[in-house]
Amino acid sequence: MKNEEFGLRSSACGFSYNHTQENKTNFHSSFFILHSSFKKRTAMDIFSKIAAGEIPSYKCAENEEFYAFLDINPLVVGHTLVIPRREVDYIFDMEDDEIARYQVFAKKVAKAVKMAFPCLKVAEVVLGLEVPHAHIHLIPMQSEKDAVFTNPKLKLSEDEFRAAADKIYSASVRCKSGNR
Repeated sequence: MKNEEFGLRSSACGFSYNHTQENKTNFHSSFFILHSSFKKRTAMDIFSKIAAGEIPSYKCAENEEFYAFLDINPLVVGHTLVIPRREVDYIFDMEDDEIARYQVFAKKVAKAVKMAFPCLKVAEVVLGLEVPHAHIHLIPMQSEKDAVFTNPKLKLSEDEFRAAADKIYSASVRCKSGNR
């Protein structure tokens, strides 16, 4: 499977998606085929493939253990997912020291999200059964209604996704260096 088949190209934040109708059909068909095959746990799950760079994402932050990227069905602009690189289905199956490092990483990403998208708070939500991989949702909130998962999802363009990811990534670099 080659990236070009799905209208993908490299960008500063990983891969970006070329939104033509043909590419949308190819990408979405392939995503659902991949997604359903991963549910069977015969190979790496989709989030592991994203963290490994085998499936494109809008990268926001990473280290050797964890990876943060934009949710492709965001509730609000800046809605970010944080995952462990290691495959683990349930967050509470993680070892105590690992979950502590995971939370510290998520905290750093949440600070970057808040810098990139000024908000009252960044919600941390552990929710989701579709992908068998532990993940934390970080959602910039102006009110609690921003973190209601039954709300309609935003439809962002490739440029809007790329700009959001770049803002969070730049903020995370500033957080690491101590510049705020």
